[in-house]
Amino acid sequence: MKIAVIGAGAIGGLVGARLALAGEDVTFMVRGANLEAIRKDGIKLIETDGVERIARDVRATNDYDEAGPQDIVVLAVKANQVDPVAKDLTKLLGPETVVVTMQNGIPFWYFQKHGGPLDGTVVPCVDPTGLAMATIPADRIIGCVVYPASDLIAPGVIQHVEGDRFPVGELDGSTSDRVTRVANCFIGAGFKSPVLDDIRSEIWLKLWGNLTFNPISSLTHSTLVDICQFPLTRNLAASMMGEAQAVAHKLDITFRVPLDKRIAGAEKVGKHKTSMLQDVEAGRAPEIDALVGAVIDLARLTETPTPHIDTAYALVKLLARSMADQRGRVRLHEIA
Repeated sequence: MKIAVIGAGAIGGLVGARLALAGEDVTFMVRGANLEAIRKDGIKLIETDGVERIARDVRATNDYDEAGPQDIVVLAVKANQVDPVAKDLTKLLGPETVVVTMQNGIPFWYFQKHGGPLDGTVVPCVDPTGLAMATIPADRIIGCVVYPASDLIAPGVIQHVEGDRFPVGELDGSTSDRVTRVANCFIGAGFKSPVLDDIRSEIWLKLWGNLTFNPISSLTHSTLVDICQFPLTRNLAASMMGEAQAVAHKLDITFRVPLDKRIAGAEKVGKHKTSMLQDVEAGRAPEIDALVGAVIDLARLTETPTPHIDTAYALVKLLARSMADQRGRVRLHEIA
């Protein structure tokens, strides 16, 4: 199948490389150093066992007209990067093209085909202008939850850290031929990709930890195990997760894992730095709104109090603004 992957970062690079190595016709929609590196040498994937594989038979371009209509478009940019590519993305759509969204947190399409009283509602934090929802047709979208961890260690070079699950689902919960084709395509590339009849519940299950541990870690410069084993932050995490669970329940979301087990799972990960902490240390704009702000949006829509989440959001937003104003980064350094 013809597959365009928008973004060749940690996740887009992993997915695109695996698909290409499995024989799919892959085009990366990228810019800058990644564009030049992939054009010159293809994309290198370092697997979890250290084996290096190079997908050379791939294309890379930033010209959406040149790429043309695709069978599948994998939207693998961060939530705050969807707007800048939304209009160009439509140039990749043929009569049957599907768009597989791989954003963390609450996606821009959350209330599309929702079926409840909030059906069609825009989530301000992730789609502040309404552009994404207005431009990318809901009928094209396949939801996807990203579980693997990987790193872009150099232009065109991806290191797979762990995980291989990419659950997918139609927004209306149906099991269509097209979502089955997407799942089979991912499975053929070596991923686990079950078709779910409630993709939103799976989104919440992953988000449950991200909305909690990401801001706490970025503010305290602590790893998952540190947060979970320090009583004060463990209790804070439990309070934030309890508030999020209350919001989710009002949206008819069920969690298949108890709260204390979710925290225990994070503790078992060990000395892992969350993506938000990595962004803060690197001086990159942290991904706050899709992971935390959007939950507050949903809390307001459902009239649910979220005082602990509100506090964490305010603090990490100010940290991000201070970093941007001073063009700096924040990290701990050992005292000599």
